[in-house]
Formats: sequence, C-alpha cells, structure tokens
Amino acid sequence: MKVKTQSKKVNKAWLNDHVNDTYVKLAHKEGYRARAAYKLKEIDEQFGLIRPGQVVVDLGCTPGAWSQYVRRRLSPGGAASGTLDGTIIALDLLPMEPVEGVHYIQGDFREPEVLAQLEAAVQGRTVDVVVSDMAPNLSGIGATDAARIELLVELAVDFARQHLHPDGALVAKLFHGGAYAPLVALFKETFRIVKPVKPKASRDKSSETFLVGIGLKNQG
Repeated sequence: MKVKTQSKKVNKAWLNDHVNDTYVKLAHKEGYRARAAYKLKEIDEQFGLIRPGQVVVDLGCTPGAWSQYVRRRLSPGGAASGTLDGTIIALDLLPMEPVEGVHYIQGDFREPEVLAQLEAAVQGRTVDVVVSDMAPNLSGIGATDAARIELLVELAVDFARQHLHPDGALVAKLFHGGAYAPLVALFKETFRIVKPVKPKASRDKSSETFLVGIGLKNQG
C-alpha cells in the first residue's frame, strides 16, 4: 500500500509540474501538440537550420510538434496551414494525427522495408535537414539502454550520410550515459561542425541532450 501511495504522490507532483510548466502553457497557446516544439525552435534559432524551400525529414515525429514547427518555418509568414514552400517527411513507430502538408510514414525506422518507404518518399532529392527526436523504450538496464540509443542515432547518422546535402544538418537526441561518448565521436567523424545543445525547454531533471552536426565530411 505504501508503494501505491508513493506512486500517487510522484504522479501528482509530475502532473502539477507539467500543468504549471511555462513551455506546456506556451505550446497550448501557440497550437503545438507538445512542449518539445520549443527544443527544436531554440536549436533552429541558434544555428539557422530550417528555411523555406528545403526538404526536411523528421524521425520520431509523434505526436507531431517538431513537424508542426518545421511546417511553420517552411510556410510564408509562419502559418500553421496553407501554402508550404518545401517538403516535410515524418516517420514514427506510433500513429500521428495528420499535420497539414506533412508526408507521414508509420513504421519502425530499424526495419529495412520502412527505411525503403522513407527513401521512396524522398524521391532521390537531397535532404537539407534531418531532425531526430527518436528514443527507445528504456529498460532501466544501463548497457541495454545505451545499445538501443546508440543504434537509433547510428541509423539516423547513416541515413544522413546517404541522403543529406553536403552542407546539410542532422539534429539528434541522445542521453548522457554509456552511449554518449561514442556517439559524439561518430558525429565528429561524420560532420565538419558538431555542437551539443541542452535547450532551455529540456527539463532540468532529464539527461537528454541534442547533437547538431552540420556539413558532411568527405565520405570517400
């Protein structure tokens, strides 16, 4: 019984923090599905990554806040609907409510047939920006979780190597822990500029951070 009571207290504390969260309120006010939109917004404003006319791929897109943000960036006047100057292709294992103008694919990025669908949607174009908010289901076992995180980021980097414009960018979420150092090394092998970012919208208690890689190194 004590465990249940403690659990209820934790849930109530989380809910209270969530309801009073500045970014949750802002997301509700500005029509974003999640506070995560402001993480990408801060990264984009810092590095100037997303511009009209681009092809952008959003990996781990559900519930759609990042796609919503990209959609506004590619829209004249920053509108949430109407004319779209560019292409957004979004992918996630979980279903996503449609975002106007976004080509959504439901499937597991680790599966070759799903990757083939994504590549077909790209239609041979070079991709300007890949954003990845993908995260595995965490088991609490350090080595296992590190391996799962590492695999997803490695797949995102591999996709970027294959499809990214030479001056394009990859933004990927990762977590401090066993997989962090090897993934930073992988980014440094792949990109000319590599910067870690902990956006203000990322919760203080979270170990998540984002790596920004800009400009592919010569892969020859």
